[in-house]
Amino acid sequence: MAVDKVKFEMANGTADGDDEKKRDNSSDPGCCSGLRSCFQSCTRPCLATSHPLPENATWWGRLLDNFLCPPHSRAGAVLFIAVFAVVGWATLLAMTGDAALPGGNLFSLAVLFVACWCGGYVVGLIRLPPLLGMLLVGAVLGNVSGVDFARDIHQSWSSGCRQIALTIILIRAGLGLDPKALRRLSFVVLRLAFLPCLVETMVGGISSHLILGFPWPWAFMQGFIIAAVSPAVVVPSLLGLSDRGYGLDKGIPTLVIAAASLDDVLAITGFGVMLGITFSSGNVLWTLAKGPLEAIVGVAVGVVGGFILWYIPQKSSKHLVLFRSSLLLCFGLLSIFGSHKVGWAGAGPLAALTLPFVAALRWRAELAEGEKVEFDKGVKMGYASRLVGCFLVGENNPVQDVVGVLWMIFQPLLFGLIGAEVKINSLSGGTVGLGVAVLAIGLTFRALVSFLAVMRTDLNLRERIFVPIAWLPKATVQAAIGAIALDTAKENGDSDLIQLGEEVSSKEFG
Repeated sequence: MAVDKVKFEMANGTADGDDEKKRDNSSDPGCCSGLRSCFQSCTRPCLATSHPLPENATWWGRLLDNFLCPPHSRAGAVLFIAVFAVVGWATLLAMTGDAALPGGNLFSLAVLFVACWCGGYVVGLIRLPPLLGMLLVGAVLGNVSGVDFARDIHQSWSSGCRQIALTIILIRAGLGLDPKALRRLSFVVLRLAFLPCLVETMVGGISSHLILGFPWPWAFMQGFIIAAVSPAVVVPSLLGLSDRGYGLDKGIPTLVIAAASLDDVLAITGFGVMLGITFSSGNVLWTLAKGPLEAIVGVAVGVVGGFILWYIPQKSSKHLVLFRSSLLLCFGLLSIFGSHKVGWAGAGPLAALTLPFVAALRWRAELAEGEKVEFDKGVKMGYASRLVGCFLVGENNPVQDVVGVLWMIFQPLLFGLIGAEVKINSLSGGTVGLGVAVLAIGLTFRALVSFLAVMRTDLNLRERIFVPIAWLPKATVQAAIGAIALDTAKENGDSDLIQLGEEVSSKEFG
């Protein structure tokens, strides 16, 4: 008892001594306290906490609030972009040397990415699609002297980035397909995928021959190019509407996304067939049969890859979603780049679309059974938690969020590179006018056939009008395959074919 009493008194005495020291330090107007008070007095006018923004603040008040400290709101976003650009460029310079200096591929890509991201952000502020700003900035960087950094990007780098972006789009589309709605609307999907594409191809091919004077193979090659709908525009827009609950009861997002994917496969396959016929020195019958075979092989590869992702990686993995996302992306990239490598380019897009769709069938079942997917703990809740947090029953497939972040990265590169491909100096008023006329004729027939394709369904009149409008955008596929004919002509070295390839390429990008 005596020992315990002594310990208590010693502890109590120590605590009392600490309190006395704290009081002495707090009461002592030392150098640190004076500096702290001076700093607080000087910075208080610049702190956002000292000037809370009222709910009915004027536009001038909201503008001034952006420049208060610490960085927040839109000024904070701009500051982040600036810091990220400087640090990222310095890192690339330290790692690669000359490639990150002006005139190098990495430097030009970095400038294109940051500038197009900013352009999309600014255009988004006025409630226009961000891709419009990215396209405009890309066109400036590809044509305006003094800031034409995009001209320093090697064609192989540009093509590779566009192919990666196309892979991400197709993976995102495959993950977003609703199997129940797809089963219910299967016949409508086939009608909407095939009829408008084939009709626009026929009309565009005939128009290109009669108006532009293209030979028939080149005319129908261009017809397939312009007939492809843009998944880069359609998929994000439909997924955004789906997130807000529009059209889910009737499966409109699934209908349009699934049909858009098949539409692109048909257009790319048809383009490959016409390209083979135009430059073929072998059996034309084999070239014609190769298109359907590519589609079958693409579906088969996608199904096999999807089955593999059912069981690999194992569900007990601590980083399950990270491993699934990485393996899915690798499979998709292998499908796109591998199909080009072996000369079966039409199989790649369909494989990249089918694979995530098949894989997601099992992943959705796991979520429906109440299985909780956990990975990468220790991250603060917020937007990042949607990427590396916990996902419960009823929430979206978490792999979709990972792919969505990848799309945020490659979207500025894709549309910036598309805009940079537009060579304004090589375009004349007559060329642009004739190209627009061919495109307008094809789109008119496409809209009419699209409206007829969704007749005799449970869609109301406004929804049937919406489908043809959603079926009009052009961008991604045209950027991906528009210059292939020109590249092939250059490989053959025929000056006449090169001239035709340049005309086809200029029509697509013009």
